[in-house]
Amino acid sequence: MIERTAVLADLSESATELGHQQNHQSAYKILVVDCDPRALDALIRELRRHGHTAEGAERGAKALERYHGAELVLLDLELPDLDGLQVCRTIRQTSNIPIIAVTARGTELDSVLGFQAGVDDYVVKPYGFRELMARMEAVMRRAGPRPSSSPGPPRVVSHGQLTIDTRLREVKVGGRRITVTRKEFDLLLLLASHPDSVVPREQIMSQVWDDSWSPRTVDTHVSSLRGKLGGKGWILTVRGVGFRLGQAG
Repeated sequence: MIERTAVLADLSESATELGHQQNHQSAYKILVVDCDPRALDALIRELRRHGHTAEGAERGAKALERYHGAELVLLDLELPDLDGLQVCRTIRQTSNIPIIAVTARGTELDSVLGFQAGVDDYVVKPYGFRELMARMEAVMRRAGPRPSSSPGPPRVVSHGQLTIDTRLREVKVGGRRITVTRKEFDLLLLLASHPDSVVPREQIMSQVWDDSWSPRTVDTHVSSLRGKLGGKGWILTVRGVGFRLGQAG
């Protein structure tokens, strides 16, 4: 609590001093991920004051839903549903968006694990707002020129004979259309978006059901999808962890 209070105070003081220094700097679309509502709101407010477009997420699953529209992610590693390092690794599977860890985890090992997970920079709380802004500028310079628009998820996700059209919300296996429910589609798309990784059960529960689930919800939907896709091999269970996409046969 002391650390978070210090962060809020430092944000306010540093932001005041920065008032006339940011006109020459670029404005970015920033996703701020922090489980503390006060710290989240304070940082978003200061970023917006300095010309950036900022939105927030208090949970890892929400961050995974929203990062597609951002140009930079400020990621706290202490999240209630998913570990921040797992969130970073998941983003890195499909995107090179710059990520700065903004966290109370301050040991050398913590920073090494962060860089190994894919963060571009590592800021330890409490920090100064001027330092954060400078690090943001440095990371964005290293990232190179920005595209004219941020790409969203691909329209069609393919995995072997499986194709998923994200706009039509249509699933086909070997060209044959498969009728699925809304939640079945969301679950299958989540797995297909991370074909080489195990998706933790907690992430599935948070991202597909928004934590409104019963203990058997995921298992029931996985079983139904296996039947509709034509075999258990399509969705593999990793005991004690979660599920990953497989192949038919």
